[in-house]
Amino acid sequence: MMNKLARAALLLAAALPLAAQIPFDNSGNNLLNGTYYFREVVQVVGDSAGDLSESFAFYGNITFDGNGNYAIPGGQAIDCTTSCQTGGLSASGKYVLSASGFGYMTSPAVSSDTTYILFSQGVLIGSATEPAGPNSGGFNEMIIGAPVASPLPGNSSFNGSYTGVGFLPGTSGLSGGSAYNTSFSFALNPNGAGSLGSVGVTGYFAGATAVQNQAYNNVKYNFNNGAAIVTFPVSSNSLFFSGQEYLYFSPDGNFFFGGSPNGFDMLVGIRNPASGASPQLSGLYYAAGLDFDAASLASGYGYLDTYYGSFSASAGTAVEADRLLDTLNTTPSSTSTYTASYPAAISSGSYTDSIGTKYWLNSTGSIRIGSGVFPYLNLSVALKAPSFVTTAINGPYIYPNGVTNSASAAPFTAGIANGELITIYGSGLASSTVVATSAPFPTTLGNVQVLMNSVPAPIYYVSPTQISVIAPSANPFSVEKIQVINNGALSNAVTQFVRTTDPGVFTLTANGLGYAAAVHNSTGKVVTPTNPAQPGEYVQLYLTGLGPVYPTSPDGAPGPVSPLSLAVNTPSVYLTNSQGSTQATGQYFFAGLAPTLAGLYQINFQIPAGLTAGDYSLTVYGPDSSTAQALLSIGSGTPVSQSEAPPTVAAALARRAPAASHSPAFVPRPAPNFFASRSAAASE
Repeated sequence: MMNKLARAALLLAAALPLAAQIPFDNSGNNLLNGTYYFREVVQVVGDSAGDLSESFAFYGNITFDGNGNYAIPGGQAIDCTTSCQTGGLSASGKYVLSASGFGYMTSPAVSSDTTYILFSQGVLIGSATEPAGPNSGGFNEMIIGAPVASPLPGNSSFNGSYTGVGFLPGTSGLSGGSAYNTSFSFALNPNGAGSLGSVGVTGYFAGATAVQNQAYNNVKYNFNNGAAIVTFPVSSNSLFFSGQEYLYFSPDGNFFFGGSPNGFDMLVGIRNPASGASPQLSGLYYAAGLDFDAASLASGYGYLDTYYGSFSASAGTAVEADRLLDTLNTTPSSTSTYTASYPAAISSGSYTDSIGTKYWLNSTGSIRIGSGVFPYLNLSVALKAPSFVTTAINGPYIYPNGVTNSASAAPFTAGIANGELITIYGSGLASSTVVATSAPFPTTLGNVQVLMNSVPAPIYYVSPTQISVIAPSANPFSVEKIQVINNGALSNAVTQFVRTTDPGVFTLTANGLGYAAAVHNSTGKVVTPTNPAQPGEYVQLYLTGLGPVYPTSPDGAPGPVSPLSLAVNTPSVYLTNSQGSTQATGQYFFAGLAPTLAGLYQINFQIPAGLTAGDYSLTVYGPDSSTAQALLSIGSGTPVSQSEAPPTVAAALARRAPAASHSPAFVPRPAPNFFASRSAAASE
């Protein structure tokens, strides 16, 4: 079987033989070793309304050999289309895990597909996000696994206070279609002797706005082979539970997951913190989940997606990069970078975000679970990522999860695009701090080189703990292998997936947060809340990660002026406030390498007329990615009129001689060096 990574590489590398492809790091294969409990749920979207044509659950024991192979000798499966069938199912396959704990495996449920996995805290989570073929819409999938504990847990080990969340998809022909997608939360208080007493559940159905509450009385549990069998009363009036649910536990007992042995729900839960404790969210986390957006159900459709990713949380703001699959979209696989706020001080281990999703933390803040409210129904689990900060390694060392977008600070699960400015974190990367003072950027700076698929990359900045470097634009491979040479010493290798685009907007605070690095096109002055952009005005936005350009330009050299070097994949820009979003596309006259500047891309676009004054979230979309981590201030002044409409990017590309550089509206001018202080702020 040829996995999707190889197929993608063949598409990118055209006639290159498979043996010539860059292998993904497998140095973490030994992290998965032994027998695990697992549960995998799969939903196949069957129509344009988002209803499911099939739901599938696969669960049981999976054994990893620590060397890239796994076996499921006798799992249990339930397959639901017009009716549900259950039975035994065996499977085997391969896996690849990097030192970071990120990798991929043959999907246990669908052997022709690939599941992308993240491993931390002794727990495996993941999702299948890339369609198996060019004519395949793919399927939504989520998988969770944890080692079988030794000694096996029993009734007495299940006691105390727990919080759980669940998601139950509605399948056309079974439970009424997508309007019956359900997300819910519940409390468990096992007594250590087989009784849960009363279990209260709170949840939402996609087809109803009101919250639903139900209590289940006299709930019992017992353990078999280390798994808890929880028995709820069987009732035709049950909204959430009826009959048995199987729960599997992490070895420390602080996390559980599971679902019905004859259904396709997914449950996750944590042991609650002690009364009065306030665990905090901080650092890098690995995440996976599933979402259903019911906001459009009144129009006859809804969006289901599953995802994996990571987020970096600090002082009340998280920057997250998720790879998700939405089978209703024409480009179903995409990477989404965005920011989310949370209380800097979390009281009692739970909080609710701006769209109503509620989150719960375990006692150490190392595991977070989440459940959504109407219309954004969801289930999520996040695991604190392993730390690779160490003083025990001599020479240069790249943290295995330490590669980010230099503009947005999107973490490593975003992947990288050719031509992107990235930041590499580690130790012993350079002897001192050195900044490139002229362009083109050199491929050796401060006796440091960065090899990307063995090609020396242009370097902007080096220091002992981080490096800013441009990913070579001519890379033909689907995987980027990164190594640092410091004074002749070679570092470990870190691999990244290569995306078509990975936009990140530079910000005035140089940490990917706050106001976008943008200037007024007419004056070159920076757009700020005190000097906002006006409706009808053109602005110049500075960013990275727009991918290939035409005509090509040497990496690290100043962007050419005549002809301009245009982005091959035309981006879209949206401005969003609490009243909704306004697309700014159709009013571009340039998107490509920033003229006269090195290491930057630039988008020039017109602020739509009719916007009210205020701060807007700015989202940039590529064909396979988006970023929504920056703000742009819009003023209430008189709309700016343009005496001449500049040509569109599409027209300029058609001519292969961009006329935008001759437009009176286009004034190439030096811009503030928005990433000059990125190296100092990036580690904050």
